[in-house]
Amino acid sequence: MAWPVLVFDIESIPDVEGLRALRGAPADATDAQVYANWLAERKEKGQSDFTPLHLQRVLAISCVFRNADGLRIHSFVDRDGQSEGKVIQTFFHAIEKHAPQLVSWNGSGFDLPVLHYRGLRHGVEASKYWDLGEDDREFKWNNYISRYHMRHLDLMDLLAMYSPKNNAPLDAMAKLCGFPGKLGMDGSQVYAQFLAGETEEVRRYCETDVMNTYLVYCRFQKMRGGFTEAEYEQEIEYVKETLGNLAPDEPHWDEYLKAWN
Repeated sequence: MAWPVLVFDIESIPDVEGLRALRGAPADATDAQVYANWLAERKEKGQSDFTPLHLQRVLAISCVFRNADGLRIHSFVDRDGQSEGKVIQTFFHAIEKHAPQLVSWNGSGFDLPVLHYRGLRHGVEASKYWDLGEDDREFKWNNYISRYHMRHLDLMDLLAMYSPKNNAPLDAMAKLCGFPGKLGMDGSQVYAQFLAGETEEVRRYCETDVMNTYLVYCRFQKMRGGFTEAEYEQEIEYVKETLGNLAPDEPHWDEYLKAWN
């Protein structure tokens, strides 16, 4: 399997500031009122309460970065409520620096469109990511944008043969492959956790989700011949060792390893 690989996942919350601007909400209305009024209108019209992608504010981007030097897990988090643009820019800077294989689960359907809209809002620069061959001729035939190219591998989309009716949830596939899956939280709880001041809990949840994606990716690499059986087993043991080293300072990895074992 070729390095470097960057597996990523985002967690987002409703952009109440954006709702204010688009709806012309009264200045004295609280965030809770603005959001509640929007939800009520959606319900009245029979619309979903799922926030449109351009109004999804990025709270955290978690990454598993694997190259010849090892495996790293890192999150970019908007902890002060003012750093969304910086968080997104830092993520795209990593792509600019390493030109990695990007891997996601439903990244084409959610994570990347959100990053596109929010990056546009904040004036983010991402020339390598958007290159379709104008700067690097190799990118004409394999780039991050085109659906059937592999420089960004959306595992969910590929495994479903690009047919949404065939999509499977990450949690289910991780567990079916013998990995821990989600632990005690899911995406529907992120906004409530944020409002409760539990941003670090969201960050930890995002990290375990991206680790599930990496492990499923390793299993996929074994299936397609990117790993031999021995190389796959070696990588799995290396992941466990890495998480074990992190567990004393990050209890979610201790919980993850216990669920795995």
